[in-house]
Amino acid sequence: MTSSTTPELLWQPSPEWVRQTRVGRFRDWLWKHRELDLPDYRALWRWSVEDLAGFWSAVADFFGVSFHESPERVLSAETMPGAEWFPGARLNYAEHALCVGPGKDDARTAVIFEREDGHGETITFGELRSRVAAVRAGLVELGVRSGDRVAALVPNSPETLVAFLATASLGAVWSSCSPDFGLRAVADRFVQIEPKVLLTVNGYRYGGREFDITGTVEELRGQLPGLGATVSIDYVPGAASPSGTVDWRDMVERHADAELSFESVPFDHPLWVLYSSGTTGLPKGIVHGHGGIVLEHLKAIGLHCDLGPGDRFCWFTTTGWMMWNFLVGGLLTGSAIVLFDGSPVHPGTDTLWELSARHGVSYFGTSAPFIQTCRKRGLRPATDHDLSRLRTVGSTGAPLTADGFGWIAEEVGHEVQIASVSGGTDLCTAFVGASPDVPVWLGEISCPMLGASVAAYDEHGDETYDEVGELVLTKPMPSMPVYFWNDPDGSRLLEAYFDTYPGIWRHGDWVRITERGSLVIYGRSDSTLNRGGIRMGTAEFYRVVEGFDEVFDSLVIDTSGAGETDGELLCFLVLAEGVELETLEPALRERLRDELSPRHVPNRFLVIGEVPHTLNGKKLEVPVKKILAGAAPESAVSMDALRNPGSLRPFIEMTSG
Repeated sequence: MTSSTTPELLWQPSPEWVRQTRVGRFRDWLWKHRELDLPDYRALWRWSVEDLAGFWSAVADFFGVSFHESPERVLSAETMPGAEWFPGARLNYAEHALCVGPGKDDARTAVIFEREDGHGETITFGELRSRVAAVRAGLVELGVRSGDRVAALVPNSPETLVAFLATASLGAVWSSCSPDFGLRAVADRFVQIEPKVLLTVNGYRYGGREFDITGTVEELRGQLPGLGATVSIDYVPGAASPSGTVDWRDMVERHADAELSFESVPFDHPLWVLYSSGTTGLPKGIVHGHGGIVLEHLKAIGLHCDLGPGDRFCWFTTTGWMMWNFLVGGLLTGSAIVLFDGSPVHPGTDTLWELSARHGVSYFGTSAPFIQTCRKRGLRPATDHDLSRLRTVGSTGAPLTADGFGWIAEEVGHEVQIASVSGGTDLCTAFVGASPDVPVWLGEISCPMLGASVAAYDEHGDETYDEVGELVLTKPMPSMPVYFWNDPDGSRLLEAYFDTYPGIWRHGDWVRITERGSLVIYGRSDSTLNRGGIRMGTAEFYRVVEGFDEVFDSLVIDTSGAGETDGELLCFLVLAEGVELETLEPALRERLRDELSPRHVPNRFLVIGEVPHTLNGKKLEVPVKKILAGAAPESAVSMDALRNPGSLRPFIEMTSG
């Protein structure tokens, strides 16, 4: 598939604007200190991937990365997997978040927290350092040392942030799940890493309700080998805490006079363990290192998001999604981070827009489905709220539709940059996204990120332009996994990314790179719609179907090649209240035929109550296809990896009836 039509230009930065951005100042710095003349973003990006060592050393110098011991070199060899970055260097992530860089004076705001029930607080850098020092001392008292794991079943709260930074300051390894995860989902993750300490809450609030998780915690503790202690946060006053736990508040008060210090660790020393979705087996534990994350997040948040002292950074996320780890990285640049815990649509759909207005948020990030919800409910954030300080709206988690782009431009503001980004848990960053010196075109991701050697490969492994191909990275990045947990020979990591194109990272998305350097992602390449030889990503299909206000959610499954089925294209719909399929179906068919092709008009439309989603909100395309092909549900998907396991029932009934 090719496209030669230039879409509508939604946002264009002025030269004066570009000069004052951090990426503009970075280019000036490169001219002054490296004698590099890189007049625009494309020139800067090209240099950043052609001279990896030069680029990443410049990022470290520009942002003042503090090495306790200097590196022997930047990169030993441009190999994947196994690239060795900054060998010999020693540093600490928490030190860079708390102490290194401008904007972190004791009185400067570091954290703004708000819960859906109105509870909140503002924390300065001085207060944050004091709390981290106290919890660090408490963890030491509990026996935590460098390399030990601290697992946390916690919401997006200040206590969680403090515990993470205290863990990192010790060189211990952090891992978190959201408290709405079920017991099996949490155990599948935490049992692998054998934590020394478990941090938990007694309950949480969501959508106006309180949820008690003490039973889950009690059972979980019995499954964790080598667990030394459990620290409990009294998060929902009045709810009981699990027995035999260390009280968070007592621990903080007991060590109130502790001094803050930072363990010097090697560049690739484990910082945290993130997890794959675990839809078809045990979640893979993805380990990232201190140095790689410091450099990548300084680049992504400091240059691409243009965030620094005086700015306020908010991304709606839970602790079970990598965007929490990315959000925390705002501290590295000296910006204040805004934490929100609760439902994004409680008490109303405009809750997060009102929050952004009240706290003067500079960069507000969310998910593409949330943008669609706002659009379909007719929200007008710029009309109803003062968003004058908002520069950028970020979107990820799924491709942002053209309708979503258009709604942001019209209802949030034409002067607001739209940063549709994509990457993932694997690198804990985006490798395609936006930059403050690159235009925004309707429906397109603006550019590959600096230092990300992004390409599209055809089925023969050749690079292709302006045609849909496999999204690949042809060169290493510092935040690629150091290793997978319990993968001593590296075979699982090799299979995950490098089995299709040896030495090339295959990410698993369909992408088209335009002549402008912008990109369009068409969905996962393992759930392609292949109709009569015409391949199409599912994201294209969803753009059309979910463009209808009458469609709340959808799932498309191409059963071609799945067992003994007849190769139907099935579209499952969650309809808005009061909508009848018979009334809507003719218009759906007509628009799919016109905008995609006659071959991509489904054989059948079927109404369901809800679309199956993973805990992180991804649609469950491949496992549903396997179930429809006759696979036993328990072999097709891990129920505990799902946000709504009951949603599989209609698909199971289709094969049994």
